[in-house]
Amino acid sequence: MSSSCLAPKHGRALMSVRDGDAVEIAPGVHWIGAFDPGLRNFDMILRTANGTTYNAYAVRGTDGVAIIDTVKAELADDFFARLEQVATLDEIRVIVLNHLEPDHTGALPELLRRAPQARLIISKRAPAMLKALLKPTDNQLDYELVDTGDEISLGDRRLRFLNTPYLHWPDTQCTYLAEQQVLFSGDVFGCHYCDPRLFNDCVGDFRFSFDYYYAHIMRPFKSHVRDALKLIEPLPLRLIAPAHGPVLRERPRRYVTRYRELSSSNEAFDQPFDASDQPASLIIFYLSAYGSTTRMAEAVQAGAESVPGLRVSLYDLEGGEIAPFVDLIEEADALAFGSPTVNGDAVKPIWDLLSSLAGISLRGKIGAAFGSYGWSGEAVPMIEDRLRGLKMRVPVPGLRLKLTPTTAELDSCRVFGRQIAEAMTNTPSKPETAERVIDFAELSP
Repeated sequence: MSSSCLAPKHGRALMSVRDGDAVEIAPGVHWIGAFDPGLRNFDMILRTANGTTYNAYAVRGTDGVAIIDTVKAELADDFFARLEQVATLDEIRVIVLNHLEPDHTGALPELLRRAPQARLIISKRAPAMLKALLKPTDNQLDYELVDTGDEISLGDRRLRFLNTPYLHWPDTQCTYLAEQQVLFSGDVFGCHYCDPRLFNDCVGDFRFSFDYYYAHIMRPFKSHVRDALKLIEPLPLRLIAPAHGPVLRERPRRYVTRYRELSSSNEAFDQPFDASDQPASLIIFYLSAYGSTTRMAEAVQAGAESVPGLRVSLYDLEGGEIAPFVDLIEEADALAFGSPTVNGDAVKPIWDLLSSLAGISLRGKIGAAFGSYGWSGEAVPMIEDRLRGLKMRVPVPGLRLKLTPTTAELDSCRVFGRQIAEAMTNTPSKPETAERVIDFAELSP
């Protein structure tokens, strides 16, 4: 999707989240979380090909502001910078913790210090964890316990609580903003997928991340998932705001349905997430030794996104398992692979991914290759040969850049990405504005 994607459905344009802005996700409700794009392993059990987000939210009512969750301690500055864009600290009346794991409570001690008047709201199973987390020296820690059906008023708005234990800790709960029909779901319906466009209809294709997260975090607690769904399914839902990953504003109920499928049958994992409404899809896979190919991949993505009507996804193979990508690749319209040249070859994860594709049909799909190199740059033509061997079309010549890309060379990457997208949509650049993609490997060192 284009980066010009709108933010809330009521019409406000998406602010530049990269610049540290809070984002209004519904009237009077702001995302004030933090991005962690470089994370490649989470809790030592999940690989994260896109990093993750730590989502926190501010809800404004006539009687004050509620904060729902915080962020990892190392990113607390981002949280407070966004919070202070939408509320003053003395306006905060309530701090709700849907889950006490440190990635959601890292900024809590400082928030309590800055807003001592705020009431701390936790589930009935959370006190022992809260005390272990904060370790109060005087054993005096004020908090309020809530259970399913309990409500807190912000004047013209009500926060209603749903006790959803073991999803995935004993303390977990969900919070429902009744007037706006927004579910702050905690880890439920979340995933480790970092994309600054934030909303599920704007970001890249994160379906595999959604299922992968469920498989590793929620699947051991399937009976508790089904209990939680009994509370969630009857709710009117305009938007689901999870603690990780994209904010689900487009068809939010499809994600509830997916949880029902995954918690009801092991065979559901063999049935890919519904893709019937997906736009044309370009997937960019890359691996980078010193960051140069990463910068190229990001520029290729930006160039492709300048062509409307596409969904562009970017995946770092350093943080991803190969198998979950196969379903995405089978459904994609175009694939681009970025690799540095190491010892005269593309790097092994690229070959691992390409070798896993022999069992699916790639005939007619568009393929492309790019990468940074130091001495020789063989990786790109080798990948192109493999793509042709898989019966893919390679309409745009591969792009190789020597060592660290310059500003001009990154411009050529954007042109490269745009040309791939134009080949997908049959909308070539006008001759007078077209730019030539330069293969820098052909230039003198």
